[in-house]
Amino acid sequence: MKHLLDTYLQQARHHLIQREWWASWAGIIAGCTILAAGFVVFINPYNIVPGGVYGLSIVLHNLFPSIQVGTFGYMFDIPLLILSVWLLGSKLGTRTIVAALLTPTLMNLITALVYPPEALHSLDPAFLAGGRLDLSHHLILTTIVGGAVIGIGSGLVVKSQASTGGSDIIALIMQKYMGIRFSRAILMVDGLVVLCGLLVIGFGIGQDESEASTGWYLSLYSLVSIYIISQVISYVINGAKDDKLIFVISDLDLVPLHRFILHDMDRTATRIKSSGLYTGKEKEMLFLVVKQGEVDRVKHTIKEADPRAFVVVTDAYDTFGEGWKSLPSKDDIIPE
Repeated sequence: MKHLLDTYLQQARHHLIQREWWASWAGIIAGCTILAAGFVVFINPYNIVPGGVYGLSIVLHNLFPSIQVGTFGYMFDIPLLILSVWLLGSKLGTRTIVAALLTPTLMNLITALVYPPEALHSLDPAFLAGGRLDLSHHLILTTIVGGAVIGIGSGLVVKSQASTGGSDIIALIMQKYMGIRFSRAILMVDGLVVLCGLLVIGFGIGQDESEASTGWYLSLYSLVSIYIISQVISYVINGAKDDKLIFVISDLDLVPLHRFILHDMDRTATRIKSSGLYTGKEKEMLFLVVKQGEVDRVKHTIKEADPRAFVVVTDAYDTFGEGWKSLPSKDDIIPE
C-alpha cells in the first residue's frame, strides 16, 4: 500500500512539473508575441522611444531606415545574452535566449504583415494595416495603450523566469547584485535610452528641420510610456498586492472569531498571549493575514465577538507559507 502511495505521489509531482514547464513556455511565447505587437502597432510608427533595446533600435532605425527595428534588436541582444547566461544562471539564460531571439523575429514578421513593402523603411502609420490603425492624431492614446501592451508582454515573459533581453537583462542583474527592484531598474535604464532618442529624434540628428521642430515632444511621450510599462510590469509580476495583515487584541477569549477563521474562512491564525502595559491584565492577541475582500467580514465578526477589541489592519507586502506563496530559493531570480 505504501509503495502504491509513493508511486502515485511521484507521478503527481511529475505531472505537476510538466504542467509548470509547459505553462512557463506558453507564458514566454505569449509574452513575446504581445510585446512585439505592442511595439509594431503602437510605438515604432510614431518614433516613441520607450527605452530598452527596442527603444534604442527605434532611434537607430531613424538613422538607418533600411534596417528594421527587430533586426537592430538582434545586434544588441547577443552580448547581453552572454551576460545573462554568465550572471543569471544557465536555466534563465536558456529561456532568455529563446525569448530574446523570438521577440525581434516576431517584430519583423508582424511588421511585414501590417505594412506594404514600400512602407517598411518609413514605417509610416498612414500605411499601417491600410491606414485603419493610424493614431497619428492620438499620440497620448497610442502611448498609453502601447505602454500597457508592452508591459503586459514583458511582465509575462519575466514572470515565466525569462527575459526578452536588453534592459530586462540589465534590470535583472541590477536586482540580483544591487538589490534594486526590477521595475525601478527598468525605469532607470530606459531613461538613458530616452536621452538618445532626444538627441536623434528630438534634436533632429539625421532628420530634416521640419521633423526635428516637433520631434522633442516625442521624448515626453516616451517618458510617459516608460512609466506605464514599468507599472504594468510590476502589476503583472506581483499582482495587486492586496493582502492585509490584521492584529486583534481583546480582553476576551474570541471563540466566535476563532470558529469563523477556521471554519467559515478555512484559514488559520496565530494566537499570542499578551498583557496590557498599563493594567498588566492578560489579553489575547490574534495575528492573521487575509485578502482585501475578506477584511470587512473579519471586522464584523470581531465586533460581534468583542465590540471593544483593539484592531489594526495594515498592508502585507508579501506573504509566504501554507496557503500563500512558497519561499524563494537562494538562487531564484524574483522580479518585483
